[in-house]
Amino acid sequence: MNVSYVDSIDQLKRAGKLWYLVNPYETVFEFPHQVPDYQRQVWLPFFVLIALEQIILMFKRKKFRFNDQITSLSHWLFQETGRIFFRGAEYYTYIIINERYCWWNLPWNSVWTWCITAVGVDFCYYWIHRSNHEVHFLWAQHQVHHSSEEFNLAVGLRQSILQHWCNFLLYLPLALFIPPSHFIAHNQFNLIYQLWIHTTVIDDLGPLELIFNTPKHHRVHHGCNLYCLDKNYGGVLIIWDKLFGTYMEEIDKEEIIYGLVVSPQSFNPLYLQVFYTAQLIEKCLWMSTLTDKLAVIWKGPSWFPGSPRLGLDEYKINVTSRIKYDHCIPLWQHFYILVHFSLVFNQHLQLYDETQDLRTIPSGFTLLNNLFALTVIGLIFNRSAYAGIVEFVRCFIYLTFSTIHNSMNIYMYYVYIISCCIWIVHFLCTTISNFTNKRNE
Repeated sequence: MNVSYVDSIDQLKRAGKLWYLVNPYETVFEFPHQVPDYQRQVWLPFFVLIALEQIILMFKRKKFRFNDQITSLSHWLFQETGRIFFRGAEYYTYIIINERYCWWNLPWNSVWTWCITAVGVDFCYYWIHRSNHEVHFLWAQHQVHHSSEEFNLAVGLRQSILQHWCNFLLYLPLALFIPPSHFIAHNQFNLIYQLWIHTTVIDDLGPLELIFNTPKHHRVHHGCNLYCLDKNYGGVLIIWDKLFGTYMEEIDKEEIIYGLVVSPQSFNPLYLQVFYTAQLIEKCLWMSTLTDKLAVIWKGPSWFPGSPRLGLDEYKINVTSRIKYDHCIPLWQHFYILVHFSLVFNQHLQLYDETQDLRTIPSGFTLLNNLFALTVIGLIFNRSAYAGIVEFVRCFIYLTFSTIHNSMNIYMYYVYIISCCIWIVHFLCTTISNFTNKRNE
């Protein structure tokens, strides 16, 4: 059989996972370690979809925001780095509960088990997602996903580093009867499905809207208009929202405003990962009694003393319009960011090699440099006054360390040499310009 034909069929199968179109007989395994990394398999077809979406938006004369796209991808690299580093350790508790306390283990080689798991995982996801919005501590992690003022496919990749660990407890009841291999597979399928629903280019899908979560439903969920808040939590199925009273239709005549109610106004992925946790701590300290301090953690983000657990709608901000946070930066900085993001992405891909020991000093330093680079890219997008000096220090340290450990190829070596020179020249030009302006004043 033609090799290219086989590769094409394989890529189509991988793309099908984005819509949960998988063959149950090919995705059933006896042991957890046999389950493939399906999330890794769909990256290529999903990035193709991102490119197609941007082409469609370009023809619709929608502005392409390079800063927002890179920030979403930076969050993805943050989250994926943690996922690779822990290599599925979060499933350990599920496996232990299944082995020791299982009430009735469904047969691993049954298609019925496959179907029950698909529904069970999605049911649990609904309550996990709902708790992420209704419990302040969990919202402090989940808000990362809502921090973009855009709504496109790349936003589906914008995830919190800690959210998966915070959510995992609500999946554990499934361990009492569902085999770990089935759970691990469907936990991935459920999250993969939710990637494609982050788009404005798909409108109404007809009868599918009655059962499945679609872009039309999910646009409401990401809106910060008052009618959109805390609605449409479903993962794959929208029926849970209809059953439990959290369903809301998209209102055609009202433009949906995307993002958080109070925009953090930053492209720094590290800041966006932690800023709301800092606000939660600040709100706790502001409360006068221990009861209220604890209530801040477990009640809703809009709660205040004397109000219901989720707060009152009349005191919530109704966002009806917004000037999006955006900064113009020089063209050379766009090119600089593209080059260094590509370097980070290339080094990130090497982390998927299971034979690579991430505990070595060079590997650990490369990992930290990647996260540092993504943070500095955010500072450059923010036009931070400290971005240049911080980036120079990063490049200089990485260049020195890599030279000592001989862990950098010749092309990267020259890129980092040029990068250091660029920021020295930029610093000198800025200093001279400021001195000249003060002198003229």
